[in-house]
Amino acid sequence: MRYALISDIHSNLLALERVLEDIEKEGVDLLVCAGDLVGYGPFPNEVIKEMRDRDAICIAGNHDRAVINLEPEGMNPHAATAMWWTAKRLGEGELDYLRKLKARSTLNLSGVVAGLFHGSPRNDDEYIYEEGATTELLELAKADIIISGHTHVPYIKRTQMGVLVNPGAIGQPRDGDPRASYVIYEERGTRFQLRRLEYDVESTVQAISDAGLPSFLGARLLSGI
Repeated sequence: MRYALISDIHSNLLALERVLEDIEKEGVDLLVCAGDLVGYGPFPNEVIKEMRDRDAICIAGNHDRAVINLEPEGMNPHAATAMWWTAKRLGEGELDYLRKLKARSTLNLSGVVAGLFHGSPRNDDEYIYEEGATTELLELAKADIIISGHTHVPYIKRTQMGVLVNPGAIGQPRDGDPRASYVIYEERGTRFQLRRLEYDVESTVQAISDAGLPSFLGARLLSGI
């Protein structure tokens, strides 16, 4: 089995489509998403449809929960504006899909126990960067692998107890590299491959502008920060 580990799509359909093309080329068997399908970008319904149609294993991120609960607390003004914009435009079927997403999950990936979190086993909204990805988290999750998102910064960190993985962001990278980011996992916990893919960023920036979303959300796609 080969697994595509993805996160933080943020309604960026063109980036997602580019990743899905690569996933199909790589012969991936299952798509696993660590949350934040929506927020920031202009194509929330289309992104949700892709995840639903592909039977992806998904959990909810903080932006997904904010749209469901109509609660932008803790968000910056640009994110809050995008949250309200998204909430007004989601179809009922897409809203229902988001409502049914769990906050976290434990998966059996070919005999390996993987904990799937948007933030961390401690807190669904905790930002875990590579330096904070410790064996304590594996112990809390009772897992061999932890898959998390939220930071938009990718890493693959191996420890004596297991592996902690953040596939980075498909839709809004923040590590200075504007290319879409995801990870392929295979062979019972022994092989992880971080992949970066160029996509039509300029068209996405234009779509954000055409939708009336804050221009800042498009500008940061060009820099990847």
